[in-house]
Amino acid sequence: MTFPTHITGRKLAAVAVTALACSVMALASHAGEADLGTDRDAFTPSTHTIPARSLLMEASSVYIDNRSGLPTNNYPEWLLRIGATERFEWRFGVNYGVGSQGTIVTSVEVGEGTPDGRRLYESSLLYGFKLGLSEQDGWLPESCFIMEATTPMQGDVLGTVPVATGAAGWELPVQFPLRGAEPWRLDVAVRYAYSEGLGGWFSRWTPSTVLRMPVTERLEVHTEWFGSYPVGAPGRSGEPFFSPGMHVMVTKNLELGVRVGWGLTAETAPFFSDAGMGWRW
Repeated sequence: MTFPTHITGRKLAAVAVTALACSVMALASHAGEADLGTDRDAFTPSTHTIPARSLLMEASSVYIDNRSGLPTNNYPEWLLRIGATERFEWRFGVNYGVGSQGTIVTSVEVGEGTPDGRRLYESSLLYGFKLGLSEQDGWLPESCFIMEATTPMQGDVLGTVPVATGAAGWELPVQFPLRGAEPWRLDVAVRYAYSEGLGGWFSRWTPSTVLRMPVTERLEVHTEWFGSYPVGAPGRSGEPFFSPGMHVMVTKNLELGVRVGWGLTAETAPFFSDAGMGWRW
């Protein structure tokens, strides 16, 4: 007896996400410290840069249940962040996608595919930098700027995609009444990419906002809205998502996280999951 591939994949993703979430909750009961400031923890990047002379490796496995055609599986979404100064870091990464259709739910930019899922494979190389711009001072937010480029190494389109992101965040005067809980944080970001699809080049704007809520020294939950809005890509419309998530510090240098999301329109992928890690050394 056979089952539709997209249903089987979605159920497997849900099982994996549930298992990781249970592990995260179990680990959260132990003492720990604040998070690593990973950019993969949510769609909205952290406004922090990593300390000078430190390394932070991030990786994820992402499943997207596309509205039509094949589901998308992205891995490892590997990113190496290298602290050069207290405000500047270098960034290098690689990713491999199966069933890419152009739906963007993470920091990895992909080409715009066709709704029938004809693009099956895509691999890419990422490189760029992140620059801290300001520290929070009252209503003046902490902010940063990220400039990256993604060069496909395999796929239907091979043009290098420039991606620019501006992010800002505020620490809020509210927190959970639990030992070790830190203040909540509101972060916002806007990303712009000049991407290549089968119909040519187009612009993609992706605004986002996330409320990060530390529960204990080790556990943090968040709730997020983001949307992908292509301009000049025939047949594609905006794709907004609602996405909750959580992460836990396993050790002071190892973070595990999981997030899921649901599309908010009839044209948007109905579900995605993202399970990953951050490792500092």
